[in-house]
Amino acid sequence: MTTTREGPGMLDVDTGTALAAALHRHGLEYRDDPGTRAMYATDASLYRIPPRGVVRPRSADDVLAVLAVCRELGVPLTARGAGTSVAGNAIGPGLVLDFSRHMNRVLSIDPEARTAVVEPGTVQATLQARAARHGLRFGPDPSTHTRCTIGGMIGNNACGARSLGYGRTSDNVAGLDLVTASGARLGTGYDAAGRPTVTGDTGLVPRLRDLMAGFLAVGRTEFDRFGRQVSGYAVQHLLPERFDLGQALVGSEGTLGVLTGATVRLVRDPAHRVMVALGFDDIVAAGEAAPLVAGYRPTACEGLDSRLVDVVRTRRGADRVPDLPDGRAWLFVELAGDDRDEVMDRAATLAGSGISARTRIVDDPAVAAPLWRIREDGAGLAGIAPSGKRAWAGWEDAAVPPGSLGAYLAEFDELLAAHELTSAPFGHFGEGCIHVRLDFPFDRADGTTAFRDFLAAAAKLVAKFGGTLSGEHGDGRARSALLPTMYSPEALRLFGGMKAVFDPDGLLNPGVLVDPDPVDRSVRLTAELPLVGSRGFRFDHDGGDLGNAVHRCTGVGKCRADNSGHGGLMCPSYLATREEKDSTRGRARVLQEMIRGERTDWRAPEVHEALDLCLSCKGCTSDCPTGIDMPSYKSEVLHRAFKGRIRPRSHYSLGMLPRWARLAGLAPRLANRAATLPGIGRLMLRVAGVDTRRSIPAFATTPFRRWWRRTGSAAATGGTPVLLFTDSFTEGFSPAAAQATVALLRRAGFEPQVPRRQLCCGLTWISTGQLDAARRILSRTTGELAAATAAGIPIVGLEPSCTAVLRSDAVELLGTDDARAVAGNTFTLAEFLSRQDDWTPPDLSGTTVVAQPHCHHHAVMGWAADRALLIRAGASVRALSGCCGLAGNFGVEAGHYEVSVAVAEQNLLPALDAEPDAVVLADGFSCRTQITDLRGRPAVHLAELLLDGRVTETTARG
Repeated sequence: MTTTREGPGMLDVDTGTALAAALHRHGLEYRDDPGTRAMYATDASLYRIPPRGVVRPRSADDVLAVLAVCRELGVPLTARGAGTSVAGNAIGPGLVLDFSRHMNRVLSIDPEARTAVVEPGTVQATLQARAARHGLRFGPDPSTHTRCTIGGMIGNNACGARSLGYGRTSDNVAGLDLVTASGARLGTGYDAAGRPTVTGDTGLVPRLRDLMAGFLAVGRTEFDRFGRQVSGYAVQHLLPERFDLGQALVGSEGTLGVLTGATVRLVRDPAHRVMVALGFDDIVAAGEAAPLVAGYRPTACEGLDSRLVDVVRTRRGADRVPDLPDGRAWLFVELAGDDRDEVMDRAATLAGSGISARTRIVDDPAVAAPLWRIREDGAGLAGIAPSGKRAWAGWEDAAVPPGSLGAYLAEFDELLAAHELTSAPFGHFGEGCIHVRLDFPFDRADGTTAFRDFLAAAAKLVAKFGGTLSGEHGDGRARSALLPTMYSPEALRLFGGMKAVFDPDGLLNPGVLVDPDPVDRSVRLTAELPLVGSRGFRFDHDGGDLGNAVHRCTGVGKCRADNSGHGGLMCPSYLATREEKDSTRGRARVLQEMIRGERTDWRAPEVHEALDLCLSCKGCTSDCPTGIDMPSYKSEVLHRAFKGRIRPRSHYSLGMLPRWARLAGLAPRLANRAATLPGIGRLMLRVAGVDTRRSIPAFATTPFRRWWRRTGSAAATGGTPVLLFTDSFTEGFSPAAAQATVALLRRAGFEPQVPRRQLCCGLTWISTGQLDAARRILSRTTGELAAATAAGIPIVGLEPSCTAVLRSDAVELLGTDDARAVAGNTFTLAEFLSRQDDWTPPDLSGTTVVAQPHCHHHAVMGWAADRALLIRAGASVRALSGCCGLAGNFGVEAGHYEVSVAVAEQNLLPALDAEPDAVVLADGFSCRTQITDLRGRPAVHLAELLLDGRVTETTARG
């Protein structure tokens, strides 16, 4: 039966049915539901090709079985690792093989031979962690090293920042195991003398030698001209004087065979690394200077435009960027070695060389790390062009010989101006490789034509300088059709001949390298979303369009990584399940497909399945370099899906919790007693849509405002006024935190005030998508708080999630002057106290604190002020990364318990178990609830810690 193309990724019904049946007969894990097809329709490129389905193999035998089915039915096959390809190499119209789910193990490490055997889906960072136990590392480190796979690196011949020191992936591969399209196994490696070997279907070898015999001049003159020339096939390794099939296969982008395993070389990590930052007036000057650095034996020489640094300062705060030399562009140069004095001498010589008059030597790894992180996040940070428009991959990683870099950059700027495009370049300047994201005018009717015309002109420019279309990411769908610009017709015929030897029927990754698709085919366009009915969030930063907002996701996949090592939060649900649908990227892809549909179906099952395990932690808003805001998108979808309809039970119970808490506050002892009656508590939980394994938090017997009326206001001191935003959670469940705040502020010379009526931020309505009600609640709240703001009275929030609403969500929902004024005048307790020059914190010397910052605190306000205050007080602080797992209503809802606990097990529970005697600090009510539920330990609010320095009985009860 043959494949019938009805459109990208579509097969006729008979073939699709036969495909599913054949794959299931082999016992393969196959998925072809709309959600899966949406998630795998694109990678980190601007191309979109929905596959027929996705297979997640567990072994090489599974791969052989899939290939047999593909040959029988004529279905194309594309191998995929983490899906971080920016050239469209990891998408295809037939089956996608996702190696990252199961074939992701480091099988062995030989410290003496300095090699490792890995499966293709092994994440580079996983290999690094295993190798580090032996003092070793895998040399190449792309910016996506926290989630990219070794198989993907081999497919693209990836390089990364430190290729000056460690070379390309091809320089670090000792052997490959793969399966050809015909189903033959093939192995490459080296014998004891270092000579290349081939095992398995060696019949390919004489055919390749015969092929190469007709193209000797081409192989010797057009390839290997400089280090970053990776475009096309590495046919130079088929020359008779250097025949090495393994090297020839690296960088073939899955078009010649399917990788099932690899042996890679490891190197010893140098003991010392130092960064030298060099400042320049512009990026062209940085490019001109880069070749001069080579004499100092750098392991890395990275270029960075100031506009990327400005994005970090604007989005995450100036404190996230260490001091840099003056300039509008920089070179980050890394020098490494085992002798610290020698490395420091080399750094001092470079800094004083005159290459730049503005330099800084950074020898503290803790200071250098955030600077390297800016460079690693470059692709995401560049998602908004200097013009303010959305920026796209497409012309992503061209490279020229390093000596020509400055001149190339100057002419590239002229080319951009001629095509009315803007960019903020960055890249591996030491090797002449430039990364850019460009604001292609896809919103215009002629957008794809403009895109195609620019790529053609850019290819001619790079060829003029003797460069390569791709310096590390492969050609994929973005550049394969442009290969005639840099290679002769004879070279292209050689590529075709090589493809014919391995894959004569064109099953493997069609449209890439040989017989390529046009560069403007299957471009993933963004169109204006026809929003229906009244809007929820305003999406002002995205032109008021949810379609633009969800297309912020460029697929870089940082949400698939464990970012806790550097204080990151995103994405806790993916780390718990390891399912693409539970990553921020997976959710964004499903939403993009919904928006692209002929009918925007807000109630589509695949949409709600993808959003179900989103904790609304807001980690993506701060940690994703593209600035995506999945919690707002989830709220918007729920708002539209259930507007005017019956909602899930938890929306009425948990979504309106402040209302029920106020009612319970009229008779809290009676409410608490009812919850403890045999069978009643479980029944209440079940009716409310709450998991019965959860406890019902006790209502405060004396809510805060009742205490304030009876006792608190009577002790007024006449100090400088400050308004406490006493949220519903603090009011009804944890009044001890508010009472401690009152006492602490009075000690500091302030007189706390309380709003004349109980105010609410509407958080629970927001998280359950009841946005009309949330707007009404927030309008009342911001109106009253704005009066205090106008009077010059600062506002201090106690519950981080509610404070974050006032700082962020209120503006996004209301867009009013009141909301903006309140946002600018609302502070956390630590922020407020840190601004008081004459206030001294209590002495917490000898106090060990395990702190669980609330997710919204991390994402919206940042926890830096809290950390600095505690350190200033003398406490020993261990601040945890990641989410506690409860995340407001998420962790208590039926169906979420297992994931909630799995999230807590990532960071929170191990830290609690490791520090049984530490004070547990958690400002968030949900964090304290999770800690009590899962470990039975009391946790304190910052105000209580600063007031008492200990866990009180009141705290344990509240």
